[in-house]
Amino acid sequence: MKKLLTSVLLAGLASVFAIAIAAQGQLNGAGASFPYPIYSKWFDTYSKMKGVPINYQSVGSGAGIRQVTAGTVDFGASDGPMTDEQMAEYEKNRGGKIYHFPTVLGAVVPTYNIPGVTADLKFTQKALAGIYLGTISKWNDSEIAKSNSGVKLPADDIVVVHRSDGSGTTYIWTDFLSKASEEWKSKVGKNTAVKWPAGLGGKGNEGVSGLVKQTPYSIGYVELIFALQNKLPFGDVQNPGGAFVRASLETTTAAAAGAAKEMPADFRVSITNAAGKTAYPICSFTWLLIPGKIADAGKRETLKGFLQWMLTDGQKSAQELFYAPLPKQVVDLELKAISKIQ
Repeated sequence: MKKLLTSVLLAGLASVFAIAIAAQGQLNGAGASFPYPIYSKWFDTYSKMKGVPINYQSVGSGAGIRQVTAGTVDFGASDGPMTDEQMAEYEKNRGGKIYHFPTVLGAVVPTYNIPGVTADLKFTQKALAGIYLGTISKWNDSEIAKSNSGVKLPADDIVVVHRSDGSGTTYIWTDFLSKASEEWKSKVGKNTAVKWPAGLGGKGNEGVSGLVKQTPYSIGYVELIFALQNKLPFGDVQNPGGAFVRASLETTTAAAAGAAKEMPADFRVSITNAAGKTAYPICSFTWLLIPGKIADAGKRETLKGFLQWMLTDGQKSAQELFYAPLPKQVVDLELKAISKIQ
């Protein structure tokens, strides 16, 4: 009986000890919704492997940057790199640097609802910029019609749909439009949230796609994985070389090929409108925002361990969720950069 009680007591103490260790290393993060499907899988898998919970709130890139800067989470996530001003604010508030670690690559696509039109449309860069500026307002506008020969486009007004929340998806979309149109660049610019010239706002991919589905003659933008999972129609987009390219794993990877060779030391790089015949033009890396100084040794080692795993074994899960894995050159640079976290 004493042996049984001793065994139960020891098992209980071991359980408490394990829980205490897990709690000590528990990580909390927040930010981008764009990579949420792969992050959710990664964090769940790694938590089960190591017995350390990693909690992540998909609240948008803007919120992720704000929360990591305020120190309310252990790490942030964003689809748009932090600006110099944001990084300076972080250093002022937290007393150390913050590092950008690219995780995967993804694409953003234009989705639409045009009654009677079932074809996959082709959009010139000028057409998408004009639609979102409000200067192209009819579906049968010549700028849309010229690249969609044989498609009977209606004369109805275009209803523009955009994100209402601060979002990395919006950053990628507006970064592309800023390169596609000087007028967009000067009047609106790029950011996780902008002053939209026209349209209706929806929160998250769900809000945008919901508005597009229920609003005839509308157009919006969502992540590729979201469009594929929800069987949303989406169009091909003209790249800088003039080719109309459909978003896919292969065309997203093609967009990163050039950037991988000239990756800056801080990993803050834009790959929208990348050169290359097969490159889809609305693609981006997405980043984890990692504090350079982490006082809690347990959290620091857990986070560094996760980054090491994410950059190696974790990359194998990317394609099944329609993200493109990182180029090897980028992975090699990041593995070296992990040592900067102190």
